[in-house]
Amino acid sequence: MDREAQFIGQSFAFLDSVERASRAAALNRPVLVIGERGTGKELVAERLHRLSQRWAGPLVTMNCAALPETLIEAELFGHEAGAFTGASKARVGRFEEADGGTLFLDELATLSMAAQERLLRATEYGEVTRIGSSRAIRVDVRIVAATNENLPELVERGRFRADLLDRLSFEVVTLPPLRVREGDVPVLADHFGRRMAAELGWPYWPGFGAAASQALTDHRWPGNVRELRNVVERAVYRWDDPERPVDAIQFDPFDSPWRPPSALGAGSVADAPGAGAVTSTQSPAPAAAPTLDCDDFRAAVLRHEKALLEAALKRCRFNQRATALALKLSYDQLRHALRRHDLLDRAG
Repeated sequence: MDREAQFIGQSFAFLDSVERASRAAALNRPVLVIGERGTGKELVAERLHRLSQRWAGPLVTMNCAALPETLIEAELFGHEAGAFTGASKARVGRFEEADGGTLFLDELATLSMAAQERLLRATEYGEVTRIGSSRAIRVDVRIVAATNENLPELVERGRFRADLLDRLSFEVVTLPPLRVREGDVPVLADHFGRRMAAELGWPYWPGFGAAASQALTDHRWPGNVRELRNVVERAVYRWDDPERPVDAIQFDPFDSPWRPPSALGAGSVADAPGAGAVTSTQSPAPAAAPTLDCDDFRAAVLRHEKALLEAALKRCRFNQRATALALKLSYDQLRHALRRHDLLDRAG
C-alpha cells in the first residue's frame, strides 16, 4: 500500500466515518464525501471502490476545480473530432473511461450549472453523449463525489442543482477534522515520524520530545492530516541528532526573518493563531526596541545580544537546538554565545 492509501486513527469520530464508508461500499449507489481539505476524502473514495463489487474495474479520478469551465464537459463526456476548436480527433470522456468501475469527482461544487445538468442526466439514465455527437452511449459507472462545501446551502443560494444533490446523496460520509479526533495526533505523528526516519536511514526512531509533542497536540491543524504529515516529516529531516528525540517543530515553512512583507497588512496568515513555529524556528523579537542613544557601543550591543538570546530561549522552552535553529546559528555558535553571557545554566 502506498504512502497515501492508509487509514490511521483510533478516535470514535474517525472510526465512525470509516465504518459508514465501508458499509456503503457494497451498495451500487452514489456516495458524497464531505470534509475539510486534508481530511482524506480521496482515501475514502478509494475505499468505497476497493470494497465494492467493482473493485476489479477502473477507478477514474477527476478534479473538477483543476479544469476551466469550458473544458469540464469535454473531460467528463468526451467529444468528437471537430466538435470545437482544437478538437482534432475524437476522445472518450471520464464516464466512458470509468465504465464498469467508479468515477470519483473531487471538488464537485465547482461544476458549472450546465455541467451539473448533464451530470444529472448521466447519473439518472446511465447515458452520456459526447460533445458534437447525437448518439448516446450507455455506461455503467458508480459516482463518488467529494467537496468541502455546504451543498444544501449552495442549493438554497442557487449555485447547485437540488435534483442533482438528491441523486448523489444516497449516502453522505462526513469526515471529522483532525482537531476533533481525540488522541489521533500522537498516533499519526508517530507513524509519519517513523516513516521519515526510515527514509533517512536512521538506526531507530527516537520519538518526539516533550515540547514537540505538546506543540503537536496543541496545534489546530487547519490543513488536517496533510498538514500534520508535512510538519512531522519536515521536523524529522531537519533534526540533526538521530540519537535524541525530535524536539523542534515549525508549523509555517514560510516563516523567516527575510520573508517578503505581506500585502494584506494586519490579520495576514503570519499573524493568524497557530501560524509560525512553536518550538523551533520562528525568529524571536526582543521585548523592547533597543536604545539608539548610548555612550558604550560594545556594551549596548552585548545587552541587545543577551536580550535576543533570553527571548529565544524562552520561546523555545530553553531547548538549545531549537534555539539555535530559531536564531539561524549552529549549535556550537549558540553555545559560545550562551557561555559569553552566562546563560548556559538556564538552557536545557
